[in-house]
This record gives sequence, C-alpha cells and structure tokens, in this order.
Amino acid sequence: MTAEQRATDPRPPLRRPQLPRGWRRRLARLPLGLYRVGLGFLFGKRLLLLHHTGRVSGLDRTVVLEVVAHDPEQGTWTLASGFGPTSAWYQNLRKTPKTLVQVGNRHYAVTAHFLTEAEGGEVMARYAPLHPRAARRLCVFMGFEVDGSVRSYREVGHQIPFVRLDAAPGQPLP
Repeated sequence: MTAEQRATDPRPPLRRPQLPRGWRRRLARLPLGLYRVGLGFLFGKRLLLLHHTGRVSGLDRTVVLEVVAHDPEQGTWTLASGFGPTSAWYQNLRKTPKTLVQVGNRHYAVTAHFLTEAEGGEVMARYAPLHPRAARRLCVFMGFEVDGSVRSYREVGHQIPFVRLDAAPGQPLP
C-alpha cells in the first residue's frame, strides 16, 4: 500500500500489540514446552507447533499458534498473525514457505500460502461465529473495535495477515 493509499484508507491503522512480559510471557510459552515433552496431543487440533527457518540466522525456530481454520479433506491449516506482518514467524515463512508443523503428535510437511485481504476477511467472518470470545479478544488485542456483526469481523479480517499451510501431497492427513 502506498502512502497515498494509506492517507485515503478509511480503516484504522493496525496497532502493534505489545509482547507479553513476566508471568504472561511464561504462560504464553507454556504450550511450546508441552510440545517439546511430547504432550502436544493435549491441544487437539486447536493449536499447532510451527517450525520456521530464521530469515537472518538460518536457525530452526518454533512457535505454537492457534489454528483459525482447518480443512482435513484438503490438508490445510489457516493461521492469523496476531502481531501483524512484522511477526518473526510470518516474515520467516515469507522467505522460506516450505516447512514442518506438528499437530498433536503428528508431523506434516507444509507450504505456506499468504491470503489476500478478501480471503482474510472471509476467514475472519467464518471464525468469529464459531469462536466469538477468541475473535473478540483478538480484535481488542490488535486495537480494533467490533460490534459483533459478521460485517465488522470481515472488515477486521481484511487487515489481519492470514497464512494457509497446505500439507504436501501424499501425506496421511488427520
């Protein structure tokens, strides 16, 4: 988006949420520790462990993320970048889209595809009625006001970066 487009864009600018600190950081990182000791199955299909390669360091990195949408027939998982397009995992996937995920205790080779604003709006419009509290918290966290209507969630979805992870062909799917 150019500076001229930003000046005429009626949407509020995306606020950069603050990273958790102290006990909140420990709590946010707890699922990562549980995955590391083999207890990923506790999260079912709601969370996944994403491996990504550092774009500068080249080192393997991991992060646990909430699954916004899952299509077992197609073998896809859709994720939202709650910290916006500057999240390390999001930028790393932009550079190296082929990676691995762990869902429960199963591993899948995946390729990241970055959704358009319109596709993101549709994902958010479908997610909000299924998980109203989580959708509302995500919007508040990112600095958006929503009135609870599908339309307002769709508008917010236009501004949140979404990534669809497609399982490699030939893998047994969940």
